[in-house]
Amino acid sequence: MAQRILLIEDEEKLARVVELELGYEGYEVTKAADGREGLTLAIAGGFDLILLDIMLPLLSGMEVLRRLRKSSSVPVIMLTARDSVTDKVSGLDYGADDYVTKPFEIEELLARIRRALRHGQASSENELLECGALKMDVPRREVTVNGSAVGLTKREFDLLGYLLKNKGIVITREQLLDKVWDIDFDGGTNTVDVYIRFLRGKIDDAFGIKLISTVRGVGYVIKDEPQEGGANGV
Repeated sequence: MAQRILLIEDEEKLARVVELELGYEGYEVTKAADGREGLTLAIAGGFDLILLDIMLPLLSGMEVLRRLRKSSSVPVIMLTARDSVTDKVSGLDYGADDYVTKPFEIEELLARIRRALRHGQASSENELLECGALKMDVPRREVTVNGSAVGLTKREFDLLGYLLKNKGIVITREQLLDKVWDIDFDGGTNTVDVYIRFLRGKIDDAFGIKLISTVRGVGYVIKDEPQEGGANGV
């Protein structure tokens, strides 16, 4: 069965070109020309991936993404004419899986689609990840500790999820960059340390447990059961 892609793009010529190219690759494409129609189709579901333009009539791409992430974890790739770091970070924090800056080569878009689809399939393998009182519902992208919701950005969620999936295994910073960050990310490994601090503030410190342990000189690990007493240093 062909994988289904929803293309939310108001530039008619671009949308038609992308639709044809994706069709040649065997994908089934549904188009929407404005944010409101796109959100309605996206929430209805049935799509394996969504290509979402940022600048849309009626409802912006960012707002579509924000509303969609309340009920769906379908992979989303943002299409943007803007090449600013702020726009890209905002999209990722709202829950986008990747972004492509216009004008783009179709080969790059296809590569990013294949990557996002692979990650989406891998994410659905384990629907519920647990460690003590912490529970992660992967499809709903929800994290709770003792039943209390923990608000995480997309990057924090993916980082925590990867550590949970490899519970008991020490993961190096380089491995985390490779598995959690974008394929073209060129930041240093200290970026991982920053996001670990974010997670510790929201989980370890907030709930008085030590979920994420540092293995100095190597990386990080989540052990089988979180300990009492809050976070240790990076």
